Amino acid sequence: MLKTLASRNPDLQRLLEKGYALAVYSNHLVVRDIPYLDSAGQLQWSAFVGKLVFEDQTSVRPEDHQIYFAAPRPFGLDGQVVRGLGGGEAQLNMSERCRDVIVRQRFSHKLKEGGQPRPYVDHFEKIESYVAMVCGPAMARFGVNPYTFRDCEEETSNSVFKLRDTMTSRAEISDLARLFENDVIAIIGLGGSGGYVLDFMVKTPVREIRGFDPDSFFVHNAFRSPGRLDVEEGAELRQSKAEVYRKRYENFRHGLTIKPLFIDEMSAAELDGVTFAFVSVDKGSSRKRIIDLLIAKNIPFIDVGMGLKRHGGPISGTVRTTYFPHDSGHTVRSKGYVPETDPPDDVYKSNIQIAELNALNAALAVLRYKQIRGFYAGPPPLNQLLLTLDNLSLLVPDDD
Repeated sequence: MLKTLASRNPDLQRLLEKGYALAVYSNHLVVRDIPYLDSAGQLQWSAFVGKLVFEDQTSVRPEDHQIYFAAPRPFGLDGQVVRGLGGGEAQLNMSERCRDVIVRQRFSHKLKEGGQPRPYVDHFEKIESYVAMVCGPAMARFGVNPYTFRDCEEETSNSVFKLRDTMTSRAEISDLARLFENDVIAIIGLGGSGGYVLDFMVKTPVREIRGFDPDSFFVHNAFRSPGRLDVEEGAELRQSKAEVYRKRYENFRHGLTIKPLFIDEMSAAELDGVTFAFVSVDKGSSRKRIIDLLIAKNIPFIDVGMGLKRHGGPISGTVRTTYFPHDSGHTVRSKGYVPETDPPDDVYKSNIQIAELNALNAALAVLRYKQIRGFYAGPPPLNQLLLTLDNLSLLVPDDD
């Protein structure tokens, strides 16, 4: 990664040519072999860490004037803390392959021009400026410098994404993102809510996603599914939903398989290795067979659905999210939260467009999944959540 970036960014190439020990981890530039003086005036070594802002896949710039430091505050030749370095104590979750760099400080120093602060023009100017302040005393006393020309081990790219995941590094949640790295997700049903579940999960760093839906993509699906309708190029209408969504997301990530397949006992092998599933189907009879299979295979899953009605006026009803945990799916099923028959007057079967409810249903399901994995804070895993449209309240059954 570093060599690729250096070939497209002259400032990084200049740092390498001068001898800085550079590496890139989790979309951060790490500069090792940085000498400094500790509080006793002794020579120590540390590292700078700066966030990379990707303007495209290969062009980067500094995020701002601040930089992280993997050590306590540095001292000057006078035995005092180096002046002019704002900031304070800080932590930063880095890649497992960068365990030797433990961030302890964040420095803040702005260059001035004509008496006014200005941003750094590039990484070279930024690193050189901080080296002069932090390393200068150690260089003067001990005759050392940070120009070691060391070839630091780079992070092997094993991302599931075909785009660089700059969102995770910007939010500083790399440690939380690793909670999903071993998950194999099945999404059964790619209609309204299932399509949004797929959209959310495609952007989640799970190892693999398997989507299933035997139906075709019609006009009404376009009104309650994420993304754009590619009318000009591919005539998506009447293609299988599997093909439509495969084309829509194949340029975003690896590990994505979508099949025009109905899931039941005859297709049980498709779920081998799945660690979590989402079920989004609008037929109770189909749901029953899917639940039978998931419980038999002891796969934890979330089932989503809506109970909507209309009596001459506005639509009312509930948006449901039901969680069937590992080893206790039968217990949740016995509570009757999930319909396994087909009500004759279900308004959802008409072509009323309710994309916002589909998206909301999917968002609640994915939020619950991420709470279960420990990404979001939340209560102990609840089996049933009901959002009522009438007063926008979120209900939890008393026996949950």
